[in-house]
Amino acid sequence: MIRNNAYILVTIIYFIYFQLSKQYGPIFRIQMGSVKMVVLSGYETVKSALVDSADDFAERPFVRIFENINHGWGISFSHGENWKEMRRFTLSTLRDFGMGRSTIEDKIVEEIGFLIKELESEKGRPTDLAMIVNLAIGNIITSIVMGHRFDYQNPTLLRLMHLVNENMRLIGCPSVQRYNVFPLLRYFPGDHLKVKQNISELHSFLQKTFLQHLKDLDRDDQRSFIDAFLVKQKEEEANPNSHYHEANLLSVITTLFSAGTETTASTIRWAIFFMAKYPDIQKHVHEEIDKVIGTSLPKYEHRVIMPYTNAVIHETQRFANIVPTNLPRATTKDIMFKGYYLPQGTYIIPLLESVLYDKTQFDNPESFCPEHFLDSDGRFVKNSAFMPFSAGKRVCIGETLAKMELFLFFTSLMQSFSIHPAPGNSVIEFKIKPTVGFTSSALAPKICVISRS
Repeated sequence: MIRNNAYILVTIIYFIYFQLSKQYGPIFRIQMGSVKMVVLSGYETVKSALVDSADDFAERPFVRIFENINHGWGISFSHGENWKEMRRFTLSTLRDFGMGRSTIEDKIVEEIGFLIKELESEKGRPTDLAMIVNLAIGNIITSIVMGHRFDYQNPTLLRLMHLVNENMRLIGCPSVQRYNVFPLLRYFPGDHLKVKQNISELHSFLQKTFLQHLKDLDRDDQRSFIDAFLVKQKEEEANPNSHYHEANLLSVITTLFSAGTETTASTIRWAIFFMAKYPDIQKHVHEEIDKVIGTSLPKYEHRVIMPYTNAVIHETQRFANIVPTNLPRATTKDIMFKGYYLPQGTYIIPLLESVLYDKTQFDNPESFCPEHFLDSDGRFVKNSAFMPFSAGKRVCIGETLAKMELFLFFTSLMQSFSIHPAPGNSVIEFKIKPTVGFTSSALAPKICVISRS
C-alpha cells in the first residue's frame, strides 16, 4: 500500500495514478489522508470489475463533497432502493421526452441553428468557444428539465451555467480533494465552501421553478421533467416512504445540469480544437460531409454512413479523456477479485485514463488518430475499451443523449464552418491543454470559425 501521498493532492491526480500503475501493477491500494482506496488500471482489470462483476462494484463510497451536494439523494451518489427508483424514473422520463428519438433530435437541431447564427455573427474573428458552446448544450438540458430554452444573453441561463461550470472545476481541484480525505478541513475556509454556496444558489433557483411548475401543473399535459416528477409526487402523496420528494428532485436535476452540460460541451470544444490543430483531418471530415450530406440538415441516422466523422468523434472522446478518474465505486459485499480480498464498502477508483490509453487496445494511444476506430477499408469499428461513459450498473444515464448531441453538433458545425488558429498562432504552436478539475476541459487559444458558404 502507498501511504499518504500528499503530492498527489496538489497535481493532476489521474496522471499520477496512471504512472503509479506502471510501477505497482493494475491493482494497488493507496491511502490519502484518512481514506484508503484501491485503484484499478488497464482495460482488462477495469472491464473485469465494472462489466464482468458489475453487481459487486455497483455501489458508491462516501465522498464528502458529494455528500454536501446530494446528501445521499438523487442518482449519482445515492444507494439502495432510492438509487434504483430514481435511476429507473429518470431513464424512463428522459425516454418519454424523446431521448434517443426524433423528438429530442428536433430540439438539438433547433439549438444548433441558434449556435450557428451566433458563430456567424463573429464573422471569422478570433473567438473563445467556451461559454457559447456551454450555453447551447445547457439549453438542451433546460428544454428537457424546464420545458423551454433561453436566449444566450439571458442572465438566468448565464448564471446557471456559471454555477455549474465553476462547481465542476472546483470539485476536482486539489483543495477540495484534500477536503475529501482530511475531515478536519471542514472547519476551515476553502473551495469546498464555495461549492456549497453555489449549490445553495442553484437549489434556491430550482425551488422557485418547482413552485411555478406546480402552479401550472396539468397531469394530462406534462411539458418537462419537473412536471413528470411533480405528477408522480402527487400520485404518491399517501405513501410515507415515497422517494418522490423535493430533496430527490433537487439532486436529480442538479446532476442532469452538471453531468449533462459540462462533459458534452467539453467534448465538442476538444473536437473543434482538434480540427484547428489537425487541418488534414478537418479536410477529410469536410469531404465526407460534403459527399454524404451536402447542404441537407445532418441527422443522427447519418452516422452509420459517415465512418470517418464518427471515428473523429470517438477519437476525441478517447483522447480528450473527459472524466479521467471516473466516479468512484464501492464493493457491495466482501469479494475476492483477481486474488485480492476486497471487503464490502472498499473505495474503488476505476481509472478510465488507463483504459482509453491502454496500449493493448489502441495502437498509438498517445496520438490523436481517428484510425483507432476504422478498419483497413475505412469502415467504422467499435472497440470494447471505449468507455468514456463508464460501464456497468452505474454507467452514465445520459449516454444516449450525449451521443446524439456530439454527432449532430460536431457534424453541423463542420458542415457550416472551417476552423483555424487565430492569426499569429500557427498549427504547430496551437497548444491544447486540459484543465485541472473534475472534468478534463480544453484550454486553448482563441480560434477563427469561418463560414464555408
